[in-house]
Amino acid sequence: MTFDRSVKIAPSILAADFANFGAEIEAVEAQGADWIHVDVMDGHFVPNITFGPAMCAAIRPHIKTVMDVHLMIAPVDPYIEAFADAGADVITAHVEAGPHIHRTLQAIRATGAKAGLALNPGTPAEAAAPVLDLVDLICVMTVNPGFGGQKFIHSCVQKVTELREMIGDREVHIEIDGGVDPTTAPLVRAAGADVLVAGSAAFKGGSVSNPAPYGENIKAIRAAAG
Repeated sequence: MTFDRSVKIAPSILAADFANFGAEIEAVEAQGADWIHVDVMDGHFVPNITFGPAMCAAIRPHIKTVMDVHLMIAPVDPYIEAFADAGADVITAHVEAGPHIHRTLQAIRATGAKAGLALNPGTPAEAAAPVLDLVDLICVMTVNPGFGGQKFIHSCVQKVTELREMIGDREVHIEIDGGVDPTTAPLVRAAGADVLVAGSAAFKGGSVSNPAPYGENIKAIRAAAG
Protein backbone atom coordinates (compact mmCIF):
# COMPACT_ATOMS: atom_id res chain seq x y z
CA MET A 1 0.00 0.00 0.00
CA THR A 2 1.50 3.30 -1.09
CA PHE A 3 0.13 6.40 0.61
CA ASP A 4 -1.75 9.12 -1.21
CA ARG A 5 -4.70 11.39 -0.51
CA SER A 6 -6.66 10.64 -3.68
CA VAL A 7 -10.27 9.51 -3.25
CA LYS A 8 -10.55 5.78 -2.59
CA ILE A 9 -13.92 4.04 -2.69
CA ALA A 10 -14.17 1.06 -0.33
CA PRO A 11 -17.37 -0.94 -0.86
CA SER A 12 -18.53 -2.68 2.30
CA ILE A 13 -19.33 -6.35 1.77
CA LEU A 14 -21.96 -5.98 4.49
CA ALA A 15 -24.17 -4.81 1.61
CA ALA A 16 -23.17 -7.65 -0.74
CA ASP A 17 -24.77 -11.07 -1.26
CA PHE A 18 -23.60 -13.07 1.77
CA ALA A 19 -23.97 -16.34 -0.17
CA ASN A 20 -21.63 -15.15 -2.92
CA PHE A 21 -18.90 -13.04 -1.32
CA GLY A 22 -16.04 -14.20 -3.54
CA ALA A 23 -17.82 -13.39 -6.79
CA GLU A 24 -19.25 -10.15 -5.35
CA ILE A 25 -15.76 -8.93 -4.41
CA GLU A 26 -14.35 -9.78 -7.82
CA ALA A 27 -17.28 -8.03 -9.52
CA VAL A 28 -17.08 -4.83 -7.49
CA GLU A 29 -13.29 -4.63 -7.87
CA ALA A 30 -13.65 -5.07 -11.63
CA GLN A 31 -16.12 -2.18 -11.53
CA GLY A 32 -13.64 0.21 -9.91
CA ALA A 33 -13.49 -0.44 -6.16
CA ASP A 34 -10.18 0.72 -4.65
CA TRP A 35 -10.43 -1.13 -1.33
CA ILE A 36 -12.72 -3.83 0.09
CA HIS A 37 -14.16 -2.96 3.51
CA VAL A 38 -14.91 -5.90 5.82
CA ASP A 39 -17.20 -5.18 8.80
CA VAL A 40 -16.58 -7.55 11.71
CA MET A 41 -19.25 -7.35 14.45
CA ASP A 42 -19.55 -9.39 17.63
CA GLY A 43 -23.08 -8.76 18.96
CA HIS A 44 -21.48 -7.29 22.09
CA PHE A 45 -19.66 -4.08 21.15
CA VAL A 46 -22.30 -3.50 18.47
CA PRO A 47 -25.84 -4.92 18.21
CA ASN A 48 -25.19 -7.21 15.27
CA ILE A 49 -23.11 -10.30 14.42
CA THR A 50 -21.37 -10.72 11.06
CA PHE A 51 -18.30 -12.93 10.66
CA GLY A 52 -14.80 -13.61 11.92
CA PRO A 53 -11.25 -14.52 10.86
CA ALA A 54 -12.26 -17.70 9.00
CA MET A 55 -14.50 -15.72 6.65
CA CYS A 56 -11.76 -13.14 6.13
CA ALA A 57 -9.30 -15.91 5.23
CA ALA A 58 -11.83 -17.41 2.81
CA ILE A 59 -12.39 -14.15 0.91
CA ARG A 60 -8.75 -13.00 0.93
CA PRO A 61 -7.82 -14.83 -2.32
CA HIS A 62 -10.63 -12.97 -4.10
CA ILE A 63 -9.37 -9.52 -3.04
CA LYS A 64 -6.81 -8.01 -5.39
CA THR A 65 -6.89 -4.52 -3.86
CA VAL A 66 -6.75 -3.68 -0.14
CA MET A 67 -8.48 -5.79 2.52
CA ASP A 68 -9.68 -3.22 5.04
CA VAL A 69 -10.89 -5.01 8.17
CA HIS A 70 -12.97 -2.96 10.62
CA LEU A 71 -13.20 -4.67 14.01
CA MET A 72 -16.37 -3.67 15.85
CA ILE A 73 -15.57 -6.09 18.63
CA ALA A 74 -14.53 -6.00 22.28
CA PRO A 75 -12.09 -7.13 23.45
CA VAL A 76 -9.92 -6.63 20.37
CA ASP A 77 -6.42 -7.71 21.37
CA PRO A 78 -6.99 -11.51 21.51
CA TYR A 79 -8.13 -11.53 17.86
CA ILE A 80 -5.58 -9.25 16.18
CA GLU A 81 -3.20 -12.02 15.21
CA ALA A 82 -6.01 -14.13 13.73
CA PHE A 83 -7.19 -11.30 11.47
CA ALA A 84 -3.62 -10.52 10.45
CA ASP A 85 -3.07 -14.20 9.61
CA ALA A 86 -6.32 -14.07 7.58
CA GLY A 87 -4.66 -11.50 5.33
CA ALA A 88 -5.93 -8.13 6.51
CA ASP A 89 -3.96 -5.23 5.04
CA VAL A 90 -5.55 -2.75 7.44
CA ILE A 91 -6.92 -3.66 10.88
CA THR A 92 -9.03 -0.98 12.54
CA ALA A 93 -9.97 -1.03 16.23
CA HIS A 94 -12.32 1.29 18.10
CA VAL A 95 -10.97 3.63 20.73
CA GLU A 96 -14.13 2.82 22.73
CA ALA A 97 -13.60 -0.96 22.65
CA GLY A 98 -11.07 -1.18 25.46
CA PRO A 99 -8.92 0.70 27.96
CA HIS A 100 -5.56 0.23 26.20
CA ILE A 101 -5.87 1.55 22.64
CA HIS A 102 -2.16 2.43 22.53
CA ARG A 103 -1.26 -1.19 23.21
CA THR A 104 -3.86 -2.40 20.70
CA LEU A 105 -2.40 -0.24 17.94
CA GLN A 106 1.12 -1.44 18.80
CA ALA A 107 -0.10 -5.03 18.55
CA ILE A 108 -1.65 -4.40 15.13
CA ARG A 109 1.51 -2.80 13.80
CA ALA A 110 3.59 -5.67 15.16
CA THR A 111 1.77 -8.06 12.81
CA GLY A 112 2.81 -6.00 9.78
CA ALA A 113 -0.72 -4.78 9.10
CA LYS A 114 -1.59 -1.09 8.88
CA ALA A 115 -3.23 0.18 12.08
CA GLY A 116 -6.58 1.94 12.02
CA LEU A 117 -8.39 3.78 14.81
CA ALA A 118 -12.18 4.14 14.66
CA LEU A 119 -14.19 6.83 16.43
CA ASN A 120 -17.91 6.49 17.11
CA PRO A 121 -20.18 9.51 16.44
CA GLY A 122 -20.20 10.44 20.14
CA THR A 123 -16.40 10.33 20.48
CA PRO A 124 -14.51 13.60 19.90
CA ALA A 125 -11.56 14.03 17.55
CA GLU A 126 -9.33 14.69 20.56
CA ALA A 127 -9.52 10.99 21.45
CA ALA A 128 -7.14 10.30 18.56
CA ALA A 129 -4.54 12.89 19.58
CA PRO A 130 -2.39 10.72 21.91
CA VAL A 131 -1.94 7.97 19.29
CA LEU A 132 -1.61 9.91 16.03
CA ASP A 133 1.92 8.63 15.52
CA LEU A 134 0.76 5.01 15.84
CA VAL A 135 -2.04 5.07 13.27
CA ASP A 136 -2.12 4.71 9.50
CA LEU A 137 -5.86 5.41 9.26
CA ILE A 138 -8.59 7.08 11.30
CA CYS A 139 -12.09 5.82 10.61
CA VAL A 140 -14.77 8.39 11.42
CA MET A 141 -18.10 6.67 12.00
CA THR A 142 -20.82 8.84 10.49
CA VAL A 143 -23.53 6.47 11.71
CA ASN A 144 -23.73 4.49 14.92
CA PRO A 145 -22.01 1.16 14.18
CA GLY A 146 -23.92 -2.08 13.92
CA PHE A 147 -26.10 -1.91 10.84
CA GLY A 148 -25.87 -0.71 7.25
CA GLY A 149 -28.23 1.66 5.54
CA GLN A 150 -28.42 4.26 8.32
CA LYS A 151 -28.74 8.01 7.86
CA PHE A 152 -25.56 10.09 7.74
CA ILE A 153 -24.89 12.13 10.92
CA HIS A 154 -23.93 15.57 9.59
CA SER A 155 -22.37 16.80 12.83
CA CYS A 156 -19.50 14.36 12.24
CA VAL A 157 -18.20 16.43 9.30
CA GLN A 158 -16.67 18.94 11.72
CA LYS A 159 -14.79 16.07 13.37
CA VAL A 160 -13.21 15.23 10.01
CA THR A 161 -12.04 18.83 9.67
CA GLU A 162 -10.52 18.73 13.15
CA LEU A 163 -8.76 15.43 12.51
CA ARG A 164 -7.32 16.63 9.21
CA GLU A 165 -5.81 19.61 11.01
CA MET A 166 -4.42 17.39 13.79
CA ILE A 167 -2.88 14.95 11.31
CA GLY A 168 -0.90 17.66 9.52
CA ASP A 169 1.70 16.11 7.22
CA ARG A 170 1.52 12.64 8.78
CA GLU A 171 0.71 9.84 6.32
CA VAL A 172 -2.64 9.01 7.88
CA HIS A 173 -5.77 8.24 5.88
CA ILE A 174 -9.13 9.59 7.02
CA GLU A 175 -11.87 7.07 6.31
CA ILE A 176 -15.61 7.75 6.44
CA ASP A 177 -17.93 4.89 7.35
CA GLY A 178 -21.68 5.34 7.26
CA GLY A 179 -24.22 6.95 4.96
CA VAL A 180 -21.73 7.74 2.18
CA ASP A 181 -23.43 8.53 -1.13
CA PRO A 182 -23.07 11.18 -3.86
CA THR A 183 -24.77 13.71 -1.57
CA THR A 184 -22.53 13.24 1.47
CA ALA A 185 -19.27 12.34 -0.29
CA PRO A 186 -18.38 15.94 -1.26
CA LEU A 187 -18.95 17.12 2.32
CA VAL A 188 -16.46 14.71 3.87
CA ARG A 189 -14.00 15.03 1.01
CA ALA A 190 -13.92 18.81 1.43
CA ALA A 191 -13.30 18.29 5.16
CA GLY A 192 -10.25 16.12 4.42
CA ALA A 193 -11.34 12.48 4.03
CA ASP A 194 -9.82 10.25 1.36
CA VAL A 195 -11.26 6.74 1.96
CA LEU A 196 -15.03 6.50 1.54
CA VAL A 197 -16.76 3.32 2.71
CA ALA A 198 -19.96 2.73 0.76
CA GLY A 199 -22.34 -0.13 1.46
CA SER A 200 -25.78 0.08 -0.05
CA ALA A 201 -24.71 3.11 -2.12
CA ALA A 202 -22.11 0.96 -3.90
CA PHE A 203 -24.05 -2.28 -4.29
CA LYS A 204 -27.59 -1.00 -4.96
CA GLY A 205 -29.20 -2.10 -8.20
CA GLY A 206 -26.53 -4.58 -9.20
CA SER A 207 -25.57 -8.23 -8.79
CA VAL A 208 -22.84 -10.64 -9.81
CA SER A 209 -24.77 -11.36 -13.00
CA ASN A 210 -25.40 -7.63 -13.58
CA PRO A 211 -22.39 -5.79 -12.12
CA ALA A 212 -22.57 -2.64 -14.27
CA PRO A 213 -24.60 -0.73 -11.62
CA TYR A 214 -21.72 -1.27 -9.16
CA GLY A 215 -19.46 0.65 -11.52
CA GLU A 216 -22.02 3.37 -12.07
CA ASN A 217 -22.51 3.75 -8.30
CA ILE A 218 -18.78 3.93 -7.62
CA LYS A 219 -18.21 6.45 -10.41
CA ALA A 220 -21.05 8.62 -9.10
CA ILE A 221 -19.58 8.71 -5.59
CA ARG A 222 -16.06 9.37 -6.89
CA ALA A 223 -17.26 12.14 -9.21
CA ALA A 224 -19.27 13.77 -6.41
CA ALA A 225 -16.27 13.65 -4.06
CA GLY A 226 -14.16 15.39 -6.69
